Amino acid sequence: MNLDFTGQNVLVTGATRGIGAAIALAFEEAGASLLLTGTNQREIEELNQRNYEKGKQRVRWLHADFSSAVSTSSFLEVIAQSPPIHVLINNAGINRLNLIDEVREDDLDRLLSVNLRAPLLLCETVSRSMKQMHYGRIVNIASIWSVIAKSGRVVYSATKAGLVGMTKSVAVDLAHYGILVNALSPGFVNTELTNTTLSDEDKVGIASQVPLGRFAEPEEIARIALFLSNKGNSYLTGQNIIVDGGFSCI
Repeated sequence: MNLDFTGQNVLVTGATRGIGAAIALAFEEAGASLLLTGTNQREIEELNQRNYEKGKQRVRWLHADFSSAVSTSSFLEVIAQSPPIHVLINNAGINRLNLIDEVREDDLDRLLSVNLRAPLLLCETVSRSMKQMHYGRIVNIASIWSVIAKSGRVVYSATKAGLVGMTKSVAVDLAHYGILVNALSPGFVNTELTNTTLSDEDKVGIASQVPLGRFAEPEEIARIALFLSNKGNSYLTGQNIIVDGGFSCI
């Protein structure tokens, strides 16, 4: 399958590191023009300056803090005035670990804003131009914790399950226009965050529970995102694709 995105505009949120960075790089290598987001204003300025110096005219970084209603609204205005988006990857997400009797309302509000509200509003915004083009691909990055449970993840699981539910509804709303909408739910992935939050012993223990015996690499998740986003995917929509090495099967 030819994963060529030349001439397509792709928006990837939360692209400064981890899975988002791998997805952005994969789209760049496939010829796409990219709009990428991050939360650190200084880092965004440095990335844009670096791309300018390297002559990367197809990559533009934008600041967006989806925990802030003001920042989200400003970002949506920019997107609404930008060239039509062919592919939207809702990747930005955050997590907080709390048992049900320890949930803080500010954590609940923050996770709902970043993990669910922002993706929904972005789908609303980009779908307008997608409907005019009668073409579009949307991939919402969810999590295995949208379908299975683990202690301390009540708020995170609620937002990711909500994201999957939203995916199905948006897929039905937009199917008539040739727009395909899917969720991608990674399991354990070898990212910077994983390496800072888990000890080597923890990672070995978790990997032993995965049927494939290891964590995924970010690039493996990125390849699934590209498949779901390319023109060759012409009939798969409204699904939650779980990429976890078989972990949720046991």
